[in-house]
Amino acid sequence: MASWVDFAAAEPVLASAVRTLLCQYGTGLGYLATVRPDGGPRVHPVAPVITSEGLFCFIIRSPKRHDLDRDPRYALHAFPPEESDDEAYLAGRAWPVTDARRLELLANTMGADPRADWKLYELGVDVAMVMRRGLGAAAGAKRVVWRDRGDSVRPLRQRRQNGPCAAAADSVQ
Repeated sequence: MASWVDFAAAEPVLASAVRTLLCQYGTGLGYLATVRPDGGPRVHPVAPVITSEGLFCFIIRSPKRHDLDRDPRYALHAFPPEESDDEAYLAGRAWPVTDARRLELLANTMGADPRADWKLYELGVDVAMVMRRGLGAAAGAKRVVWRDRGDSVRPLRQRRQNGPCAAAADSVQ
């Protein structure tokens, strides 16, 4: 599994598109899916944080935190934009951040209340996907998917999706 930093270095255009969609309202906003004890999905809104050090999420004591402590698999989907049907999706594993310097730096940067019962997780990236859909009949759809394969150079898988819409955009952005 790649860190956000590794993913962004390998695929900067796709990482920028994911970041743009996650942070389109200023603060990062997304839906975090975790695995319940019975194996089913659980979805919660979260405010992910992307810094030069990685992708993080502060999570208060809650079912999603218990899920991540038991099973670190996650999926993160950006809130939908108001002006399009574009999507950004990440999946991977989350692990608690225990380094005191990183905890303090990120808590101060993000204004995390030290009195709150939160835990900081770093989100690794196994899969990243952006789907661009324009609005209107002449728009189109283009999906770009990246999968971590454990090496430093990974090709993107791109697939145009043409339905009633004619042409797809030429780039992710």
